[in-house]
Amino acid sequence: MSLERELKKRSNKVCELCSSDENLQVYIVPPSKDENLENSFMACKTCIHQIENPEATDTNHWRCLNDCMWSEHKPVQVVAWRMLSRLRKEGWPQDLLDMMYLDEETLEFAKATGEGEDDANKVIHRDVNGVVLEAGDSVVLIKDLKVKGSSMVAKQGTAVRNIRLDRDNEKYIEGKVGPTQIVIITDYVKKI
Repeated sequence: MSLERELKKRSNKVCELCSSDENLQVYIVPPSKDENLENSFMACKTCIHQIENPEATDTNHWRCLNDCMWSEHKPVQVVAWRMLSRLRKEGWPQDLLDMMYLDEETLEFAKATGEGEDDANKVIHRDVNGVVLEAGDSVVLIKDLKVKGSSMVAKQGTAVRNIRLDRDNEKYIEGKVGPTQIVIITDYVKKI
């Protein structure tokens, strides 16, 4: 059975966050890359757009978190926690966060993108032009880079898709160049 079919069955053909039955698609929770039931859920385009674009967040749309935060499915719990953390300054999301319980492994997964950290403590990754990079973004190399520990050279103009961010250093991102997973310094990339 395909992942999409399994998720539609699990979700009763509605968004697992807001219960909309329109424009559904599989959403893989960053920084995960593999499509499986442990890191994916069925979501509507409205929810996905707001998850991926914080500036487009409509606080009232996320009142649905009051229900979906109790989901038994880990990826739904993770996104509910991240959205509540993003919106906590509104008041009511902080109350829900205080009630929410995530086991240690799930909480670590939820914090993997830095969503729950205070802005002062948050590590912000920026490309060569100062554009903020997020987990899952695509970048292009702006110069040839020698890959340490190998004879490989990552050529200028190479696209690196679905990047991951180093939580401790704002200068480091990870991504695949060909079959090789490498660490790249943000000074040598431009967001696509």
